[in-house]
Amino acid sequence: MKLIELTEKEFRTFLDSHPLKTFLQTPEMATLKEKSGWKKYYIGIKENDKVVAATMMLSAGNFFGKQVFYAPRGILIDFENKTLLKTFIDELKIFIKKHKGYVFKMDPYYELIERDIDGNIKENGFNHTEILNYLENLGFHKLPKGEQMDWLFALNIEGKTIDELKKEFRPSTRNIINKTLKSNITIRELEYNELNTFKVLTEKTSNRKNFKDRSLTYYQDMYHLFKPLNELKFLIAEINFPEYIKKLESEKEMILTKLNMPIEERANAKKVKEYETSLKSIDKKIEEAKKISSETGDILPLSCAMFMLYGDEIIYLFSGNDEQYMNFNAQYLIQWEMLNYAVNNNYKRYNFYGISNNFDTHDKDYGIYDFKKGFNGYVIELIGELELPITFHYRIHKILSSIRK
Repeated sequence: MKLIELTEKEFRTFLDSHPLKTFLQTPEMATLKEKSGWKKYYIGIKENDKVVAATMMLSAGNFFGKQVFYAPRGILIDFENKTLLKTFIDELKIFIKKHKGYVFKMDPYYELIERDIDGNIKENGFNHTEILNYLENLGFHKLPKGEQMDWLFALNIEGKTIDELKKEFRPSTRNIINKTLKSNITIRELEYNELNTFKVLTEKTSNRKNFKDRSLTYYQDMYHLFKPLNELKFLIAEINFPEYIKKLESEKEMILTKLNMPIEERANAKKVKEYETSLKSIDKKIEEAKKISSETGDILPLSCAMFMLYGDEIIYLFSGNDEQYMNFNAQYLIQWEMLNYAVNNNYKRYNFYGISNNFDTHDKDYGIYDFKKGFNGYVIELIGELELPITFHYRIHKILSSIRK
């Protein structure tokens, strides 16, 4: 078996049918990376004229005339078929060396150890440590931190109704969703010319959490590439303050009507106290809504999220929130909207995507995991990013990088 370059059509056909498929391996992502100066390759091995292993691969850089090769979320192969795996890697090394590469990097969409909702190793679950060891025997080095997230959080939704899923949510998550559904928050899809609104919210979040946000151009390019394929959604949660205030005033009138009933028809003293407490709460909400709307206008964007829809799963990839208005809990309503979409369109997995592998409640990123955990699900530990030295330039690069650090 020899490694050959595949046509885009051949590769796409193989990708779409592979169990490890992900949007990061698509020709669309290759096109996006080309805009940043990367060169794309579709390579694979055929057996009896049928593709049995393949990957989309990118190359870039110029280190002493040599380049980095990277397969984002590749390679696509049966990792348990060690004969095929060794053949593919051996052939890959020859290909990369021929194309002036000095290192190959990959971060397969392949789980390492089966874990539960709390991140604990599942008893009698799968364990692919042997595969990782085999890859290391083939020359790979596992990196402590890679280009992509190694730890994810997902929810299996295959064959379940939305009500069944909701019953399995954490009670506090379920209660927040129920309350938010009664508000005047609306969820809608953003059009291309509205992506600047999305960018404003993601930038606020990146500044608050101290991470680098994607550019507006990136979001626009993703829209152009994946929206025509119905493989992407930009959602935004907004509140209409005039309608919200009108609803609150209607609720207030109903309570006042009950309080003004003749004494013989009025509820007991305990109920009266509840009504009076509700009135104070409603008055506070009305006052707050009027104040905010006077500063921001009638319609206020609260939260946004970008979702990838590819294969059997939906991925919650990027999001943004206005911290000042987090009390509206709009981010919960966005997840509820997309979970409904996922169930109604027969997706098998809802992937909340990246989390930290530190499950200490005091960890700075624990809140991200805890939010996702509230919807139920399980932790995914992927095999991680691996790099394979191709030429002696790899060692030189490591030494120079170490000196720079």
